[in-house]
Amino acid sequence: MRQTTVVDIDAFTAVHAAEWDRLKELSSRRRLDGAESDELVRLYQSVATHLSTVRSAAPDPALVTSLSDVLNRARTRIAGTHEPAWREVVRFTMVSLPAAFYRIRWWSHAVTAACLLVAIVAGIYIATDADALNSMMTPAEQDEYVNNAFASYYEPGPGFAGVVWTNNARIAALAVAGGITGFFTLNVLWQNSVGVGAAGGMMAAHDQLDLFLTLIAPHGLLELTCIFVAGAAGLRLFWTLIDPGHRKRSVAMAAEGRSLITTVIGLAVALGVSGLVEGFVTGSEMYWWLKILIGAMVLAGFWAYVYVLGGRAVRAGATGDLAEHEAGATVVTAG
Repeated sequence: MRQTTVVDIDAFTAVHAAEWDRLKELSSRRRLDGAESDELVRLYQSVATHLSTVRSAAPDPALVTSLSDVLNRARTRIAGTHEPAWREVVRFTMVSLPAAFYRIRWWSHAVTAACLLVAIVAGIYIATDADALNSMMTPAEQDEYVNNAFASYYEPGPGFAGVVWTNNARIAALAVAGGITGFFTLNVLWQNSVGVGAAGGMMAAHDQLDLFLTLIAPHGLLELTCIFVAGAAGLRLFWTLIDPGHRKRSVAMAAEGRSLITTVIGLAVALGVSGLVEGFVTGSEMYWWLKILIGAMVLAGFWAYVYVLGGRAVRAGATGDLAEHEAGATVVTAG
């Protein structure tokens, strides 16, 4: 027959109370030297054994609760506390996100220049070639589009802003996700640029280019920039696959992919802003110059965010990737 060991709680407490008090004292200190840190770990292990003994041999509720509380404080002191969630949000917004945008700024500018060139060429072609113009729509359909459909599309309201944001976020996500293939991202950028250029060309052919620019500029400055940045991020991922630099290809792709996720989140927010402008400014009764001014200010704010905060973050060592303790340390290899 197995015997059950009975512990005298009062005697047990009298023997070990000094250790419990010492552990509580060390856990509450703000700073510990090396010897005190070692003592903290040793006492934590001892008190954990004490708690196990009390639970199995003399489960006194008050003592179990007291020892559990002491151990929880010590465990937190040893392992460290988690950074508050709001600090993580602030760090993401002020450091990681602008750093991710800043790292691909030249890619973004190059994609922007190339896409604008494609849109201008497409617009000139449609505006000056009657056959190309009529291949898009019949004359009656063109008249309806130019005089009614184009302007009536921009109906102010939260519902319209939500639809616009969803559509643009989908296009941006496709441009980013397709970066692993390279071709898919180029195709998304090509179709978007040709589509915008063709619409402008049709409006210009009917002497409505001013209306086109007035309705496109307020939201389009930031909206199209986001699409171009998404394309740049996707192409940067593809280029990393081709040329990983001094890192292993798998390590480089993993790091670039994590930065890509940061970029996608930022673009979703920026496209939400452009959606609000499109939903409440573009189709409003404001003066046309005020609409364009608002669009220009929003775009300027975006690039100021990228260059000021992003430049500072990158110079401080940020990349838009996760911190090493979150992403995992990289093994240094030669060659």
